[in-house]
Amino acid sequence: MDPMNEIQLTVNGEVRTGRCESRKLLVDFLREDLGLTGTHAGCEHGICGACTVLFNGEAARSCTTLAVQADGAELVTVEGLARSDGPLHPLQEAFRACHGLQCGFCTPGMLMLSLDLLQDNPSPTEHEVREALSGAICRCTGYQGIVDAVLSAARATKCST
Repeated sequence: MDPMNEIQLTVNGEVRTGRCESRKLLVDFLREDLGLTGTHAGCEHGICGACTVLFNGEAARSCTTLAVQADGAELVTVEGLARSDGPLHPLQEAFRACHGLQCGFCTPGMLMLSLDLLQDNPSPTEHEVREALSGAICRCTGYQGIVDAVLSAARATKCST
């Protein structure tokens, strides 16, 4: 049996601790141990992007990252975008207004990739948005609404569609 490891990380601004086996994936630790089920386990191979979180400020696939690798790290998950009792994050509002979600499975990863993009480039072009999101898969093919939402959030105005 794999020995248990004590880990401590900051998730959505809150210091969290837990115990896990060395082989436990970060996505599973977030979902099972911390109850943060907004991060989705999609392909489990780092291809679809549904499990994307911000890891020390950078977009990272939590399905290809071991939980023990996050010891001491700062993570932001989709739950960290807005407080449950507060207004939506501008990206979430733009996804709603611009129909940037259909089934919603890819949405957490798309939101986190979009946040990463807008932190580095607050005024992206459509091409830059498409390039930043190119590593994520929307099975419903809702890409135009997603791109419109990111551009709308960057402009902080309502979507015209």
